Amino acid sequence: MTRLSVNINKIATLRNARGGNTPDLLKAARRIEEYGAEGITVHPRPDERHIRYSDVMALKNVVQTELNVEGFPNPKFIKLIQEVCPDQVTLVPDSPEVLTSNAGWDTEKNENFLFDVISTLKKIGCRISLFMENNHEHIRKAKELGADRIELYTESYASAFSENKEMAVLPFKEAARFALSIDLELNAGHDLNLDNLHYFISEIPEINEVSIGHALISDALYFGLENTVNMYKKELQIHETQF
Repeated sequence: MTRLSVNINKIATLRNARGGNTPDLLKAARRIEEYGAEGITVHPRPDERHIRYSDVMALKNVVQTELNVEGFPNPKFIKLIQEVCPDQVTLVPDSPEVLTSNAGWDTEKNENFLFDVISTLKKIGCRISLFMENNHEHIRKAKELGADRIELYTESYASAFSENKEMAVLPFKEAARFALSIDLELNAGHDLNLDNLHYFISEIPEINEVSIGHALISDALYFGLENTVNMYKKELQIHETQF
């Protein structure tokens, strides 16, 4: 069954808007796990505009499921990972000025850089995932560089879902099939929500994990956090009886 990892960046954004510790990020992470999520995801950025590096250190001692830390592997990020030793590291090719992740890795162009980074992080014992688009050659190179998983960047699927969901998911199905054929495991994330999640997972049931933050935290404003986590879990569980 596909696991749900909840990205709590937006909770940190709300906290940072007023200073102090309201809402309490660590309390929220504990509650999210209690409500059924199988993981917590954070994405610290260099300006610490939401998740702070100190948050990641604190979460290591709180998260009881799996801690997934996303980010661009600059020296500060690598040092953080070496100190925290999370269960999973998701490497993302973000430039500092972007609001949110907006591209996958060109693993051929960044081959030498990624080889050095992955080799360094492998020594820690973390699972390594690369944020990827549906380019088969780039996916092949990810495997050659030592990645354990790829995270399919699903923004294009989400954008096209309402117009033609079959066509929207097709390149992801093909990319997933190719990745599995070369023994790469699969994660997915970006703009997945209560409308489009079930169909995506039912079409690609081999997805190990989805990372969802913005939509889930936004839905929690209407439905409550516990109810929302269970709503997303239900969308992931439906396919279990179909396959």
